[in-house]
Amino acid sequence: MTDRDPFAEGERAARENIPSEANPYQSGSDEHALWSAGHEKTAGAMEARESEGS
Repeated sequence: MTDRDPFAEGERAARENIPSEANPYQSGSDEHALWSAGHEKTAGAMEARESEGS
């Protein structure tokens, strides 16, 4: 199964500290929006954990 999951790819990118500007999908596409949502969800959770530890 080789179906790509843009949301999961965005989550993975955030965990790997890849910036949101690196979104590989065409701006305005559904995939671009999904990738961004996944990235934002994970990056936001990571930032929240970091701020709790300081």
